[in-house]
Amino acid sequence: VQLQASGGGLVQAGGSLRLSCAASGRPFGRSGMGWFRQAPGKEREFVAAINWNGGSTAYSDSVKGRFTMSRDNAKNTVYLQMNSLKPEDTAVYYCAARGGVSYYAYQQESAYDYWGQGTQVTVSS
Repeated sequence: VQLQASGGGLVQAGGSLRLSCAASGRPFGRSGMGWFRQAPGKEREFVAAINWNGGSTAYSDSVKGRFTMSRDNAKNTVYLQMNSLKPEDTAVYYCAARGGVSYYAYQQESAYDYWGQGTQVTVSS
């Protein structure tokens, strides 16, 4: 499985970005997907997750109400719409995929089998 994350960049505080993660190499439509991020000097942390059909999502408290995760199974792609960005959102953002069918949105890193290469998001104050 290959996961290609894109859409990162430099944005001012209060701005928006949309990250994309395109999956290839295996059937995607039944996989749970997640977004995680890692800021300099910090451990990687959970951001958002979605189940196989988009019917269940989960968000960290720090992004709830500002970020929205969605998926388009026809395009083998998940998205992370990030609004009202803050400097503390600055990090490398990683997408991840679970093997097998996922009826739930998983928040634990250990639940994911495949990881993308990451995309840098920088929010200036």
